[in-house]
Amino acid sequence: MGVFVFLPLVLPLTAWPVARLAEQRLHPRTATRLLTAVAAVMALCSTVCLALVMVVGTAQLPGNPLPDGWSDPEVRAAVPYDEVVGKAAIPALCAVLMVSVRALWRHARVRRRAHRALAGLRGTGVAVLPDDVPYAYALPGGGRDRVVVTTALLDCLEPAERRALFAHERAHLAARHHRFLLAVRLAALANPFLRPLRTAVSYTAERWADEEAAKVVGDRRAVATAIGKAALVSRGTPVATLAGLAAPGPVPRRVAALLGPAPAVRTWPSLFTSVGLAAWAAAAGTAVSAMSSANSAVTMFLILRAATPL
Repeated sequence: MGVFVFLPLVLPLTAWPVARLAEQRLHPRTATRLLTAVAAVMALCSTVCLALVMVVGTAQLPGNPLPDGWSDPEVRAAVPYDEVVGKAAIPALCAVLMVSVRALWRHARVRRRAHRALAGLRGTGVAVLPDDVPYAYALPGGGRDRVVVTTALLDCLEPAERRALFAHERAHLAARHHRFLLAVRLAALANPFLRPLRTAVSYTAERWADEEAAKVVGDRRAVATAIGKAALVSRGTPVATLAGLAAPGPVPRRVAALLGPAPAVRTWPSLFTSVGLAAWAAAAGTAVSAMSSANSAVTMFLILRAATPL
């Protein structure tokens, strides 16, 4: 395997340029899907890399439960600097698993609590809560997707702005944006180099819903005004993987984008543009990461199989 086993850990750096350019140059729908796919694949590859290196590190520990043959020099020679990186991979992989499980548990807990809180209300697609705290968010699952909004926020908006709010939240539910947000959150926890992609997807998912709301309402300025007002008074959403009109982030950029023309829909950017070059670089980095992790996994499997006595 050699140093190639470490490539998936650093190849997410190749996606940094496209994370920024995709926000500015691509249609939000295309950017969200592209960046989420890149982040998910790279996170999986880096986790596989850690697991392979951890096997070598665990085999060196006294009293380890792995077969004795897995600590043979032939196995350890497959990973450069095996004594250092092998042992360092153990706490690193444990930390990745712990924070990922915690994020999933918190996401599920917030959703369960939200659905329980709405259990006594009518089973409609909109839940209006009599609350003095202004907020709104899209709540998926629980047998019925719902838009949750408080009377305090509705009182701050004009009728056209209310229509924009509901259209925005319904766009989140229709496109299942919570899945994109959860995927990039887990990817960033698995590899910190993927945090710029998480930030970018949080923005592009909101921009995607902004554009869908503008289509439904037919007034881009009304959507922009609703976003601005909601951002000034709202506290956002209860968890980062639930989407909402006033989600934290670059609200002025969202408003400025809505005050301009609608973005052009392109499935893939041209190679002869800056965003096209960045997208192809990210795609190449993702492909190399996938091939490197697959090659390392197969090589390690063959080595361990040969070192394990029958």
